[in-house]
Amino acid sequence: MTTIAIGTMKGAFLVDWDTGEVSEPLFPGWQVTAFGRSGDHYLTAVNSNWFGVGIQRSTDLQEWTPTDSPPAVAGTEGDGDAAGGDGAGDDDGAADGSDGVKAIWTFHRTRDALWAGVQDAAVFRSTDDGLTWTPVDGFNDHRTRDQWGPGLGGLCAHRILGDDDQLYVAASAVGVFRSDDGGATFEPCNDGVPAVGLPDDVPRPEVGYCVHGLQMDPDDPRRLWRQDHVGMFQSVDGAATWTRNEDGLPAAFGFVMHRDAASGRLFTQPLHSDGQRIPVDGDFRVYRSDDDGATWQVSGTGWPTAPTHTQVLRGAVAGDGNGKVVMGTTAGTVWRTGDAGETWDELDLTTPRILSVSVW
Repeated sequence: MTTIAIGTMKGAFLVDWDTGEVSEPLFPGWQVTAFGRSGDHYLTAVNSNWFGVGIQRSTDLQEWTPTDSPPAVAGTEGDGDAAGGDGAGDDDGAADGSDGVKAIWTFHRTRDALWAGVQDAAVFRSTDDGLTWTPVDGFNDHRTRDQWGPGLGGLCAHRILGDDDQLYVAASAVGVFRSDDGGATFEPCNDGVPAVGLPDDVPRPEVGYCVHGLQMDPDDPRRLWRQDHVGMFQSVDGAATWTRNEDGLPAAFGFVMHRDAASGRLFTQPLHSDGQRIPVDGDFRVYRSDDDGATWQVSGTGWPTAPTHTQVLRGAVAGDGNGKVVMGTTAGTVWRTGDAGETWDELDLTTPRILSVSVW
C-alpha cells in the first residue's frame, strides 16, 4: 500500500493512494514541516506556538510518540516559543520565535546516519533513528556564518542530499555547500549563479545565494539541479559550477525541484516573479524535462482549466522514485501522478496551507 503524507499549518493527514481514504488529522493545530524514514521508524517534524519544535516517531503510522531530544541549539532547550505566528508572508510558513531551532525543514537518511536541516540554518546528525541529535559543527560554525542572511521564509537549511562521504546542503538565502569528508567540513558551491541584488561588476561573494530547491541524480552524484531565486541551474561537476537551464519555462522563478529516479524526469512549478509568486496567467501547471533539464514542457494532462493562483512550496513535493509524484499547494489542494507525469489528478480533499509532503 502507498500512503501520501501531507503536512500542513494545522496538522497532518494520511491518504491511501489507491482508495483516496483520508485519515483523521494527526497533530491537529501543529505545523508539520517535514517527514522522514529511518530504520523501522517514520518521522514527522512538528512546531507549536506554545511548545516549540518536536519530532514524532511511529512504526505503523497509527501510534506516534514524541522524542525527548529534538535538534536544539545549546542553551535553548525547552524555551517553549520556538515557532510563533501564522506564517503569513513566509515562503514556507513557520515564523520566527526564539533564538533556538525554529523549525525542522528536512530529514535525509544515509547509510550510517539520519540528518536534519533546520531554521536558523543548521544541520544535525542522529545515529539512533532520530531519538537524539548532534550538531554538525562543520556547517553550523562555518567561517562565513556571520555573512548568512535569511530569505523571506527565514534562514533555512532546507535540503540535504548525498551519502556518508559526499553531502550537499542547500540553505536560503545562503547557497549550496558541499562536504567531501562526511560533514566534517563544508565549502560553498555557487559559481555561475548570480548573487541576489548585486550588480555584475561587484566581486562575487562566497555566500548570499538564495537557493530554493535542490535535486541530485543518485546514479551520478556530481549531477545536480537547482531552482534558485534568480533562475534554474544545473551542475555536472558536483556543484563546483552552475549553468542555466530554463528553455521552455514560462518563468524561471519557483521553489520546486524534483526528480523521478525511474524515468529520470525532472519536475518544477514555474511562478511569475519574486514579486508575484503565482502561476503565470493563472495557469497552474507542473513542467517536466526529459533531457536532464535542457528543455522543459508542460507535464501531461489533467490540469485545471479555470484560473488557479496557488503555488507549491519547496517541501511540498515528493515521490516514490518509481513514477509516483505528489505536490501540495498553499491553497491546501493536492495533485499527483502515478505515471511519471503523463497524467495528473487532484485529490478529493482540501487542507490548510501545505508545508510538506511524503510518499511512503
